[in-house]
Amino acid sequence: MTSFSDIIASISASGEVEVPEDWRQGRTTYGGLSASLCVAGALRTIPNLPPLRSAQFTFIGPASGMLRIEPAILRAGKNTVFVAVDLLGEAGVATRALLTFGAARGSRLHYRGRPAPSAPPPSACGDFFAGGRPPKFATQFETLRAGGGQPLSAAATPDLLVWFRHRDEAARTGLLGLIAIADALPPAAFSMFSAPAPISTITWSIDVPDPDAIETGDPEGWYLMSSRGDHIADGYTTQDMALWNQTGTPLLLARQTVAIFT
Repeated sequence: MTSFSDIIASISASGEVEVPEDWRQGRTTYGGLSASLCVAGALRTIPNLPPLRSAQFTFIGPASGMLRIEPAILRAGKNTVFVAVDLLGEAGVATRALLTFGAARGSRLHYRGRPAPSAPPPSACGDFFAGGRPPKFATQFETLRAGGGQPLSAAATPDLLVWFRHRDEAARTGLLGLIAIADALPPAAFSMFSAPAPISTITWSIDVPDPDAIETGDPEGWYLMSSRGDHIADGYTTQDMALWNQTGTPLLLARQTVAIFT
């Protein structure tokens, strides 16, 4: 397997990078990697950026062949910097990202309203994809079911709870590795499928509530991810997602719209 760290290190000075087959998701590059490449391109090109606070990704077309990352500053204010990034492939724009970086400011308010759900530790959990055929990119991660449904189980509700970590030990801490892992689950609606069918992520937005906790990472590299579908109709599903470290600190909060073909 080609490690995540090796791919990030291979980005050229001009922003070009080639993604190997083991990071594919159907005919395109795995979405979490595409998103990480957009953020990596911004961080490499624009010096002294404050921490990432939020990001929106639109997956427009297949990311195939030699990819090129093109970041551009939209506005740089006193505390925040807005950056647009295009990830281009053979057929044009594959992913378009809008990134918001923001410096910390003093505030008297503090509230944490997304506690981690109760879940058994990774050592007590079994393989999430047991008996199934995960996509190519999923072999890059260790994936353990902590609750909720199972893929293709015809579940009554779309709800997944899973432990994840990179097999690449160098990718287990830091923002880029976390973004790469945070899109690794199939959509929660996949638990309601009774047979395999195509899916395609359209948009993905993430918020970063605690950048310092991301940089600290988790000693064992395990992260708990929850994905819950809240509406499925007309061939689309919307879902709410969140990711915590083992101490229960929320690291990413996300929303996603996915096309489903069943």
